[in-house]
Amino acid sequence: MYRIAICEDEKYILEELHKKVKTYIKQKQLIANVKTYMSGEDLLREKDTYDIILLDMMLPGVNGIEVAKQLYRKSCIIFITFYEEYALEAFDVDAVHYLIKPVSDERLYQALDRAIGRSEQMDHKMLTLVKAGKTRIIDIHDILYCEVFNHQVLIHTVQDTCDYSGSLDMLEKELDANFFRCHRSYIINIRCVIGQEEGVAIMSSGDRILVSRRKQTEFMQKLLRFFKREII
Repeated sequence: MYRIAICEDEKYILEELHKKVKTYIKQKQLIANVKTYMSGEDLLREKDTYDIILLDMMLPGVNGIEVAKQLYRKSCIIFITFYEEYALEAFDVDAVHYLIKPVSDERLYQALDRAIGRSEQMDHKMLTLVKAGKTRIIDIHDILYCEVFNHQVLIHTVQDTCDYSGSLDMLEKELDANFFRCHRSYIINIRCVIGQEEGVAIMSSGDRILVSRRKQTEFMQKLLRFFKREII
């Protein structure tokens, strides 16, 4: 079953989008649950996670970009807005699509098709770490990057950093195709790269991770392939 959220502060637009999404689900013969929210705060308070979120970019209070920054690693984001000039900001949160209001059925259905396709590819693998008899389970989408330091593997996540005895070679086998061994001491999550400079990957956390000289071309190719999930 697909879990879909719609977050829009204008009630009539919210109702219209809800109706269109329900029609899409019926036409595609999908099994899906759709919930609606009128503020980013309400959506962020929700304990459930969603496969797809239709998100108004210019919400009052916590705006759509800030909401997406907290949710995009676990959800496919489709931005809906009146303003074309903010499209580039959608790249920072790997948005599936960027739709301009009023949204036609055709454009919305294209965006949902793309989001469904990506959702099916998103494998939320869980990484299980055991240290000193304690077990910790990490969603790999929450990992920013991993590094070796003082003979320990450090895993930097959105929430914190944890360490354990192991090797990057073994860890690399546990991660998915969106992770890249950019240096003998670092593995980065391509989903969390927001920029690059010569020899450096800039992460969403602001950390700057070394990319070895021999890995720079491959890094750029992988980054470009990732962003080729274009926003139209």
